[in-house]
Amino acid sequence: MTKAIFFDLFFTLVYPGYLNENENDVIGISLSEWEGYAENNVLYDERAKGKIKNDREIIDKIVNRMPYKLTELQKQVILEKREERMKKALLIVDNMILEILQKIRASGIKLGIISNADVIDIKYWNDSPLSELFDLALFSCDVGMVKPEAEIYQFAMKKLNVKPEESIFIGDGGSNELYGARSVGMKTIFTEYLDCKSKDQKELIEKYADYHINSFDEILRYMD
Repeated sequence: MTKAIFFDLFFTLVYPGYLNENENDVIGISLSEWEGYAENNVLYDERAKGKIKNDREIIDKIVNRMPYKLTELQKQVILEKREERMKKALLIVDNMILEILQKIRASGIKLGIISNADVIDIKYWNDSPLSELFDLALFSCDVGMVKPEAEIYQFAMKKLNVKPEESIFIGDGGSNELYGARSVGMKTIFTEYLDCKSKDQKELIEKYADYHINSFDEILRYMD
């Protein structure tokens, strides 16, 4: 019997889409070039595990990897653009997602979030309509663990006092999260409701998914 459902946050419950003007535009580079620096594996690990607690320091570390000289004003604007993107994603949540989460919660099943995130990503979490629906919001930067490490799933289940066989993890498949969830005994659901994957990505993710959904309300089929 399902007692808890854990969700990924970004690209599963919210979509951090780009705006008319974004971080890369401040510098005058392409979005792909910006992401190449911002998603550097070493830096990502540092910020996702909370080794960098200051939001401006995150931006400094990203731009310091670039072969460009930026002013302090440019760095500040980049930070503001990034915060604006994440704020919009957290505040404007799809209505179906909110409705289904409310139904699950009303059924007595506990709700949890297990998300890889840095301090900028979650700055406006408490203002999100999602925040009041969850019994647990576990962000990697707060606990020093990231998906797909087994420890972060085990820690989340312990917090909600549930066993793996009583738990479901739902995500878009980023960071090998479904592999991590399945490795600790949780059932897994791969969702493409907010973010459709390429054929190659889908094939890799589906290896570790017990179920695959395209519409968020399909979750209700797999709660028992």
